[in-house]
Amino acid sequence: MNILEYGSSFSSSSTWEIHGAGGWATMVAVLVIILWHLGRLIFSARFRSSSNSTPTSLSASAVNPQFRISEIVGDADLKTLIDNLDEKLNPNERWDNVVDKRNNFVSYNAKCCKPKDGPLKYVSVTVFENCSTEMLRDFYMDNDYRKQWDKMVLEHEQLQVDESNGTEIGRTIKKLPLLTPREYVLAWRLWEGKDKTFYCFIKECEHPLASRQKRYVRVSFFRSGWRIRKVPGRNACEIKMVHQEDAGLNVEMAKLAFAKGIWSYVCKMDNALRKYSAIHNSQQGSAVSAITLIQKVPPGLETINSRESSSHLETSAASGQGNKRKFSRRPSKKLVANGLLLLGVFCLSRGHPPLGANVAMAYILKKLTKRGATPSQSGQS
Repeated sequence: MNILEYGSSFSSSSTWEIHGAGGWATMVAVLVIILWHLGRLIFSARFRSSSNSTPTSLSASAVNPQFRISEIVGDADLKTLIDNLDEKLNPNERWDNVVDKRNNFVSYNAKCCKPKDGPLKYVSVTVFENCSTEMLRDFYMDNDYRKQWDKMVLEHEQLQVDESNGTEIGRTIKKLPLLTPREYVLAWRLWEGKDKTFYCFIKECEHPLASRQKRYVRVSFFRSGWRIRKVPGRNACEIKMVHQEDAGLNVEMAKLAFAKGIWSYVCKMDNALRKYSAIHNSQQGSAVSAITLIQKVPPGLETINSRESSSHLETSAASGQGNKRKFSRRPSKKLVANGLLLLGVFCLSRGHPPLGANVAMAYILKKLTKRGATPSQSGQS
């Protein structure tokens, strides 16, 4: 008997005969049972309706009001960033040059060191020709456009913005070859200094809208920052960056992969920047972000020393243009050797040392074969 049949039989006076108190008690008990069944019916109907509806993501306004982000990134972080960019801290650190490349549109120089505590630290300077500081700032902060040209970025979402000081929190998922995707939950803040100079500091954080998931590896340590400014005497601008990140990779393997792949990535970034300039104005919207809430650099933080690297950079860039190198296409032997080396790197990072050792041995044999070639063959390679 379903609930509708049960209710209709109860309302029929010919079916029920009430005899004293016992009859009234029976009627009350049956009424309670009917109300209980009706409650279950209404609840189950509402549950099915909510489960069939399209799920909606939580907005920043739904965040616990007790969760405040204004103290995550502060002016003290900006001061530390400026000191690192001016290379004032830890003068005894031993730096190794990693990459020094250039073409007619962009130049890139990077060096790294291994601090006693913490992951590798990189300092890089990239100079883009025919570019304004505002354009480069917006390009670097446009995460939606980054998903179009940077195939490593799988997802990105804004989690929260603090309108009191401009701190923004976002979540990004990046894929790595043959490895588990990495998850970044980061907070960042922008400042504007003198002569259209811009600073940004980024660090890892936690957020109630970004719970940990087993299918991703959460990056536990991330400290990065940059300064964008004009190059004196040229229609160009530079971005100098300090970067530290612990993504759970072997230190030497990560350093080798960076050295092998960063220049190709910078060239790809430059191509995306040239295309971005054509759509820059149409991309700008009214959404609240760290850019729309950019802060002024507190007085006294920008020093005279921070201007010295620009003149040094201009001199080195001019000398580099006077001695342009002619780059030819890599022979197939080098491509094979480098491919074997990278394959060995990934095998070692995935916990397969015998296979990685065999691949690395193949790479060494390639090198020995190259050294044993005749002089004419060496000249061709």
